[in-house]
Amino acid sequence: MTAGVQLNLALILFLPWYAILAALYWIYPRQPRTLVRWSFDLIALALTTLLSIASMHWGYRSADVSVGPMWKQILATSVCYGVFLGAMTAAFFLRRACVIRPYQRCVAGDTGAPHQVTS
Repeated sequence: MTAGVQLNLALILFLPWYAILAALYWIYPRQPRTLVRWSFDLIALALTTLLSIASMHWGYRSADVSVGPMWKQILATSVCYGVFLGAMTAAFFLRRACVIRPYQRCVAGDTGAPHQVTS
């Protein structure tokens, strides 16, 4: 196995699963489909991919091989997967707070101003 494949093996093996999770993130919830949402999702997925690759390389290079030669791959895969899930979870909640809720308020006509009670 070449050095490049060894270094990126965790990403290669997990790519189908990452693609499924990324597709689910992109598709759901179905509304709103605005340019802001599209841009946010694109940036979030690109950042998640970059963070996963960086963490995979860090895990591969910092693994202690005294416990066995496979430990590099095991650590790289574990760290890469954890970072991917963490970044996707953070993006999901940030999208809800920064994109979806403001859109729902705008559609509902809520300006965020306190409501006056009349008696």
